[in-house]
Amino acid sequence: MSDAVHVSVLLNEVVAALAPGPGQTIVDGTFGAGGYSRAILATGADVVAFDRDPSVSRFADEMSRATSSQGGRFRLIQARFSEMPDHLGEGAVDGVTLDLGVSSMQLDEAERGFSFMRDGPLDMRMGADGPTAADLVNGLDQVELARILYVYGEEHASRRIASFIVKRRAERPFTRTLDLASVIERALGGRKGAKTHPATRSFQGLRIAVNEELAELEAGLAAAERILKPGGRLAVVTFHSLEDRIVKTYLAERSGRTPGGSRHAPPVRKGAEPSFQLISGKAIAPSEAELAVNPRARSSKLRAAVRTDAPVWEAAA
Repeated sequence: MSDAVHVSVLLNEVVAALAPGPGQTIVDGTFGAGGYSRAILATGADVVAFDRDPSVSRFADEMSRATSSQGGRFRLIQARFSEMPDHLGEGAVDGVTLDLGVSSMQLDEAERGFSFMRDGPLDMRMGADGPTAADLVNGLDQVELARILYVYGEEHASRRIASFIVKRRAERPFTRTLDLASVIERALGGRKGAKTHPATRSFQGLRIAVNEELAELEAGLAAAERILKPGGRLAVVTFHSLEDRIVKTYLAERSGRTPGGSRHAPPVRKGAEPSFQLISGKAIAPSEAELAVNPRARSSKLRAAVRTDAPVWEAAA
């Protein structure tokens, strides 16, 4: 298992958006290796962290020991961030941050099966339950497999790739990441000097499907709205257009920037008062200095807002 240092993206910008301080409780909804939690604790605020990945416990244990003499200012809850209200209740915290997608720590651990650059079992699960990527690749029919690659991976050659996968799996099932990546590469005619690996979009699509990431994001945003106090702050870091579109639409609606209604979220009560106020009308991108030291930050965006004292927006009956 890799212990490579994970560099938290837009760290200074996230902390500035949350504006944490002594006496406050901030939720780190995607704990990972603890980069955001560590920076928030340094401001004097308490942190309640969430993560469904059992492998993060080693980082959480270290953080718990470091803060044990300070009244237990940190704790990890092993759960999805959509489940935050079940553990914390409504209007209970001063800030929530979500860092979406797969972490560099997960990518660097070949045994997790996220990477097309390292050979490992075709898993891709962020948690310890549910179907694996191998289950999807070997079990879905060609039409559904192509749909996942197209919708979640934004892969325009999804039908061709799905056809190659189905033809090959008839000979023997897929079990390893490099095997699948090689078939996808052949389906697309090789690399031919491409800046990104041909399997990039397909692996993204499979990972999102395996972990139900977009549905979890929608539920997580609604959960954050419930647990934030009036004046509490939400900071969300996205890494691709599907995530960013959901966050942008959600916050636009909740801040009164649109008439309501979205294909990404359930219908809401007509005439509801804005439950958020945007901190910035535009997404915040990483600086050139950050990109120079952390190229993985290149597609990241931060969107942030402040919770108003309006009631939580309920789904329409």
